[in-house]
Amino acid sequence: MLLLGLLPLLAGCGVRQPGRLETALVSEVKQKITVRGKRDINPVTATKENIQAGRKAFSNYCMVCHGLDGQNTGVPFAERMSPPVPSLISPTVQSYSDGQLKWVIDHGIFPSGMPASKGILNDDEIWQIVTYLRHLPPKGTLGEPAVYGGRPQNQWMQKKTVVKARPVAGPRAVGS
Repeated sequence: MLLLGLLPLLAGCGVRQPGRLETALVSEVKQKITVRGKRDINPVTATKENIQAGRKAFSNYCMVCHGLDGQNTGVPFAERMSPPVPSLISPTVQSYSDGQLKWVIDHGIFPSGMPASKGILNDDEIWQIVTYLRHLPPKGTLGEPAVYGGRPQNQWMQKKTVVKARPVAGPRAVGS
């Protein structure tokens, strides 16, 4: 514990990417001590509908940092943050229990940049997001978030039918 207390002093004041040792240590502490919910069971079954509902909630709340696919596709700052935004398909993230993932979404992770969603998303939405995180699509298959100039793509996205307007019968407009 003394080492944990000394890390900020040893790190200095400059912003930098965490090293492998620092990353491993912090991951272990989060996994075993600070992130709660390990025994909480996800009540949402992994049906196509629930995965799709999770993807929709994720694309409304999480995609700005994690991309549409949970793997930071098209997020220009993901690697430059300290610590970097993790790919949600990584073994580190996937090793959390469903309850721990819900806890992280609920409470955020300070001082990373992961905000708390408690009071923004309801429990059903969070559990659906957790279900989506267990069924992420291949990297890049959903395109880049539109907020960064990308165009969502693939069968995972809802397809909208574009209907061309037909001329309306009736009196012609003045000057036509």
